[in-house]
Amino acid sequence: MSEWILSLEGTQAGHDLALALAMLAALLHALFGALQKGRHDPWMARSAIDGCYALIAAPFALFVVPWPEPHMWLIFAGAMLIHAGYKYLQAMTYSRGAYTVVYPVVRGTGPLFAVLGAWVIFDERFNAGQWLGLATLLGGIFGLAAYNLRHVIVARETLVQALGLAVATGGFVALYTTYDAYGIRATHDPFTFLAWFFMLDGVFMPFIMRRELRALRWQEAVPLFKRGLLGAIVAFFSFGSILMATRLDKVGEAAVLRETSTVFAALIGWLVLGERVTKMQLGLMALIAAGAVIVEVMG
Repeated sequence: MSEWILSLEGTQAGHDLALALAMLAALLHALFGALQKGRHDPWMARSAIDGCYALIAAPFALFVVPWPEPHMWLIFAGAMLIHAGYKYLQAMTYSRGAYTVVYPVVRGTGPLFAVLGAWVIFDERFNAGQWLGLATLLGGIFGLAAYNLRHVIVARETLVQALGLAVATGGFVALYTTYDAYGIRATHDPFTFLAWFFMLDGVFMPFIMRRELRALRWQEAVPLFKRGLLGAIVAFFSFGSILMATRLDKVGEAAVLRETSTVFAALIGWLVLGERVTKMQLGLMALIAAGAVIVEVMG
């Protein structure tokens, strides 16, 4: 399968597959965020998810895929540091703001930084139409932030702090998107990067939350483990899809298209988490999605 993936790089078929993978990542990433924000504490939920996907990835990394080339170890070290910062900020954000409030800001601020990073690192340049699409997306994001600051009642005392953390988390989203795209392109077999990434990345959160995890009662541990296992499966397809999309096609376009996840997030927050979503919020989220679509169509 690796050779088939490699044969698609730089082709129209590769572009089409990258488009489909980015859309799949959008849907699954919204679900992943809801799993972390659900009934369990975000720190504990993320620890369970990460621990599960590390355990599942380990046999594939150690016994199935080719071992990483020597230069990949330094790249993996950088990736772990970046993702550790991202997870810390994400958990802080979700613990201070409603999911439908902070999630769009996290996912929406990332594309601007990702596009700039792809320009500097991969020499990818947006045309005028794509910049218009990105401006549309950002207009929806900042309009949503302004609306929430004015109207949201739940946890209002921490809302401003949550939005600030969400912007910082979005910066880390862009950083890991660009860096991981560099990493998956630096090894011959993309599945080597994916397997080792998941195995190594899954260690951080369970380690820092080890005392809390050990203190869980059986009645608490079982549902948390089930959520972690489901989240791990979602993570494999969500993060794996976007990483493979950045290997096959342009990083900036894939990063922007993924942010249609805000629409899926609104539906999940409303239908699953029971959070109230107004028509104005839905309209602004649709504007975000429209901006991502314009970027793709004008590309």
